[in-house]
Amino acid sequence: MYKILVVDDEAKIRELIKKYAIFEGHSVFEASNGMEAVSLCRCEEYDIIIMDVMMPELDGFSAVKEIRKAANTPVIMLSARGEEYDRIHGFELGIDDYVVKPFSPKELMMRIESIMKRAGGLSENVREVFKLEGLTVDFTAHLVYIDGEKAEMSPKEYDLLFYMIRNRNIALSREKLITDVWGYDFYGDDRTLDTHIKLLRKRLDGYSSHIVTIRGMGYRFEA
Repeated sequence: MYKILVVDDEAKIRELIKKYAIFEGHSVFEASNGMEAVSLCRCEEYDIIIMDVMMPELDGFSAVKEIRKAANTPVIMLSARGEEYDRIHGFELGIDDYVVKPFSPKELMMRIESIMKRAGGLSENVREVFKLEGLTVDFTAHLVYIDGEKAEMSPKEYDLLFYMIRNRNIALSREKLITDVWGYDFYGDDRTLDTHIKLLRKRLDGYSSHIVTIRGMGYRFEA
C-alpha cells in the first residue's frame, strides 16, 4: 500500500497512527522531531507524511519547508491548535490537509486514502490551456501564469482553481466544491474551503475578482 512517515514528538501518538496504518496494510516509519524527519526524507522517499506542528528542535512547518525543497510528498499536518493562521500558514507551504488533535485514527486513514487517490489521479489528456486577459492556466502542465509570471500554488489550490475554471460561470455550492475537489470521503469542514479560496484569491492577485462569493450558497468563477 503506502509508505508513511509519521512525525510527532509524542510516542503514544506515533504508536496510535502506526497501529491503524499497519492494520490497513501500510508501511510506517517514525521520526520524533522535525530535524529527524528532514534527515529521513533526504535519504528515503515516502508516499505521504503525517507531520505534527509543535515539536522540539524543528517545528513541523519548518520541517515541511525544508522537505519541500527536494520533494513534493503529500503532507497532513497534525496540531492541537485549530486557529485560522496555522491553517493558512500550512496551506501556503503546500500541505494537503490539516487535522486538529484529538483526532479519529480511522478518519485519518480515510484522509490518507483520499489524498493518495487524488495524487495518483492526474489525467493524461491532450494539452489544454485557458486564457483570460493576463491569466493563463495550463491544465496539462499544471501551471498558472499571472501577466507572464509563473504563480506558485499548492496542489490543492491548483485543483480548486482548475475545477472552478472548468465549471466557469456556474454557481458552485460549498458542498459540491468540497465533494468534487477534496473527494466524497473528505472529513474536513467549511473552513478548509474558505481558507483555500482566500489563498487562491491572493495568488491570482489582480484577477482575484473573477472568483465571486455567492452569499449563503458558494462560489462562482466568472469569465
